[in-house]
Amino acid sequence: MIAQTPASGAEPGLARHVAMIMDGNRRWARERGLTSIDGHRAGARTLREITRASTPLGIEILTVYAFSEENWQREPSEVDLLMELVRAFAHDEREALGSTNVRVQAIGRLDALPVPTKLALDALIAATAGNDGLILNLALNYGSRSELCDAIRALSIDVKSGRLALSAIDDNVLSTYLYTAGLPDPDLLIRTGGELRLSNFLLYQVAYTELWSTPVYWPDFDADRLAEALASFATRQRRFGR
Repeated sequence: MIAQTPASGAEPGLARHVAMIMDGNRRWARERGLTSIDGHRAGARTLREITRASTPLGIEILTVYAFSEENWQREPSEVDLLMELVRAFAHDEREALGSTNVRVQAIGRLDALPVPTKLALDALIAATAGNDGLILNLALNYGSRSELCDAIRALSIDVKSGRLALSAIDDNVLSTYLYTAGLPDPDLLIRTGGELRLSNFLLYQVAYTELWSTPVYWPDFDADRLAEALASFATRQRRFGR
């Protein structure tokens, strides 16, 4: 497990942990006269390409916003197809991710996922657990506000039981109660689709993360555009409030 360190621990100019809001699947499909699930399938293919392109570009951790808590509010048929797509990705990519030394992790309220989806995800995580290359961190049924509520609840229980002193609570301690415990904060957050908002994604962790947005829809995002984002990051001077 990677030790908990702030984003500032990364080598200057190098984005070791990249977070992604993969936005624009439905708009991409609508503009082409396709269904929403066609857009999501195209997005899954893009995730495969970006995962494979990440290690040569120096990325060590890729955290992707795959399904938010708010996404449950979509049409039930679309939600069912999304859960099926997660299952298919977990099954179809297992061998490829294993052969490329990718380790899959997941964050979010995973127990609320449909049982077949959760089982497929667990199998993928177990199958890649021994790999020590790129970490592909899937945010599923994830919401940052829920993450903070869960962290505060768990922290409060430990204080009440005497396992944790109230005076010991600081940023580092709180970080160990988050879903991302053991991972450094993202250096760079990329959002596709042209929107300029965080959408309840990693609100605590991106306090000093560099942001990069592109109007390109996620299905059209590729390794060249990822390299463009990393090149932009490399030119930035990160002061962390100093």
